[in-house]
Amino acid sequence: MSTVGRFLEFSVRTTDILESLHFYKTLGFVELEIGDVWSHKYAVVSDGEISIGLHERDFDAPAVTFVQQGIAKHARSMTDHGFEFAYMQLGEESFNELRFPDRDGHTVMMLEARTFNVSEEAYRDTHCGSWFELTLPVKNALHSAQFWAPIAQTLLEMREEPTTHMRFEADGVPIGLSESIAVEAPSLCFKCPDRHKLMGILEQNGLSFEKFPGYEGAFVAIKAPEGTTLFAFEEDFLGEKYEVDETGDVSDFPL
Repeated sequence: MSTVGRFLEFSVRTTDILESLHFYKTLGFVELEIGDVWSHKYAVVSDGEISIGLHERDFDAPAVTFVQQGIAKHARSMTDHGFEFAYMQLGEESFNELRFPDRDGHTVMMLEARTFNVSEEAYRDTHCGSWFELTLPVKNALHSAQFWAPIAQTLLEMREEPTTHMRFEADGVPIGLSESIAVEAPSLCFKCPDRHKLMGILEQNGLSFEKFPGYEGAFVAIKAPEGTTLFAFEEDFLGEKYEVDETGDVSDFPL
């Protein structure tokens, strides 16, 4: 089992979907057209690279969400490979969904089909800049990588100081495993070319933020109404000096 499907969205739980929508649109995200598969209130915002699904329902959130065709058959294969599901909804009359935790308790969700459409209008940087990673806080990056390596078989970057950080490619989403104590929950990282403009927008609109939060040189951590943290940096903190082998293949990663 080498994949959980194609990345769809970063799924978050909100108690006020309109408040969260206003927040993301203020930062320049575009609201996308959604399908009718969910019975609960649902909206999606995107910059064309990272899509954030806002759900007014109770579930194990946030979740890294993928789309997998033939999900029922795939679930059986995953079970054979030792995966244990925290939630399973499979049937001809339902929208099929699987959820399982990684070694640090972060939720991975699999759906049978897409739940929204991406428009050309969405392919533009927000005021936060260009998104480059979905960061997961972990206690031990090498231990966590044993879980993620079969799912995300390309190791993009790795460094050991000042804290261990590994970045994997998981079918459309760069996943960062970070031991930094400044990351308290799954978060989004952006490279922002205009720091002063972003800070002005945050201050003018009364958005919640913390300057220099202590994570990898981020100059600001922005807090969404539902609790999601968006970190903005002037440069990608891994940069080009941290290299892996030519293929980046970690299928035989010695962990």
